[in-house]
Amino acid sequence: MKITDIDKAEYADFYSGYLSLVPKQTTLTDGFKEGLISVAEFFQNIQAIKLNHAYAHAKWSVKEVFQHLIDTERVFEYRCFCIARQDKTALPGFEQNDYIVPSKAKSKSLESLIEEFSSVRHSFITLLNSLSDEDLKHIGNANSNPMSARAAAFVVLGHYLWHTNIIKERYL
Repeated sequence: MKITDIDKAEYADFYSGYLSLVPKQTTLTDGFKEGLISVAEFFQNIQAIKLNHAYAHAKWSVKEVFQHLIDTERVFEYRCFCIARQDKTALPGFEQNDYIVPSKAKSKSLESLIEEFSSVRHSFITLLNSLSDEDLKHIGNANSNPMSARAAAFVVLGHYLWHTNIIKERYL
């Protein structure tokens, strides 16, 4: 399954920017497996002095961005799971800014963030491997908008690309 298989009716317009970053030839499972390596390597290659750096007042540090990516992946894995299982419950949005301070990301080591990311990513890969293409086509309601299980998963891939691009442009 590739990003080109998804129809615009499977996600809110808000996610178009993320989805547009996913290379057209990337399959869903390969994208997650490749990201397991590339995301960890990306953050490991950032100088330690930059990890608690924010590019402007009231912006997140690099570690906080990494934690945000991990938290978002957790939320979207749950969305993917619920929708694939045909749960008709409207899934809530989440206020990303409310998660940062309680996460204590700045006090975490890079190694612990990478371990957390790897654990969450392995879990998502295991979920995707357990779902059929038909399961992934199901559409549910997330944050008061239609979303397919596969769109929820592909958003995660694009979300990482979006934020790593911002880190490259504004933090490094």
